[in-house]
Parts: sequence; C-alpha cells; structure tokens
Amino acid sequence: MIQIEEKANIIYMIATSKLNDKDYDQMLPVLREKIKKNNKINWYFQMKELEGWTTHAFWRDVKFDLQNTNKLNRVAIVEEKKWHELMTNAMKPLTNDDILYYYASKAKEWISKSEL
Repeated sequence: MIQIEEKANIIYMIATSKLNDKDYDQMLPVLREKIKKNNKINWYFQMKELEGWTTHAFWRDVKFDLQNTNKLNRVAIVEEKKWHELMTNAMKPLTNDDILYYYASKAKEWISKSEL
C-alpha cells in the first residue's frame, strides 16, 4: 500500500506491506505529473514495515528510475532495515541523482532543503 502527499516540488510517499502494480498505477502518474510541472523533483520514500515488491512492480520502479535519472534531484529512502540501505547503495551507480538512505526523520529536512 502507498500513501502519497505532494508539496511544491516534493513528493512524500509511505509504502507499507508489499508494493504491487496497483500501487505503481497510483504512484507513477503522480511522479510523472510532478516532473512535468517542475522539471526536477525531490522524492521522499519511506518504507514502513515494507515486505518488498512484486516482481513486476519492482521492474516498473527500476524502469521509472532509469527513464527519469536526470529528473530526480534528491531521493531520500527512509527505513531502518539493512537490506533497504544495501538496495539504496546498489541504485547509486545507475543514476546521477543525489540519493541517500536515512534511518531517521532527518530525511524530511534534507529533502526539503534542496534547491532546484
């Protein structure tokens, strides 16, 4: 399940349970529209008791990230599980975006300070 909040050039998302195509049907249009309006965006993505992704949903995520590598200014991935941090670090070579992993609420401060 995904919860989405928008503010200026920032999108805040909180993901729970297991992300699937229905979640991406909700997420991707919001992200694309925000990019269209602002050219570059900041994306706060909190994983709260996230169990992972379905295979197809994960592929959609990777595809979106690769297609929009120059449109994501800052990406904050927030959670407290080591495998999420490892996943974030694995994404870094695939993008020019400023992407950081956070264990704490400082992510909202970092994501909102970025100037586009």
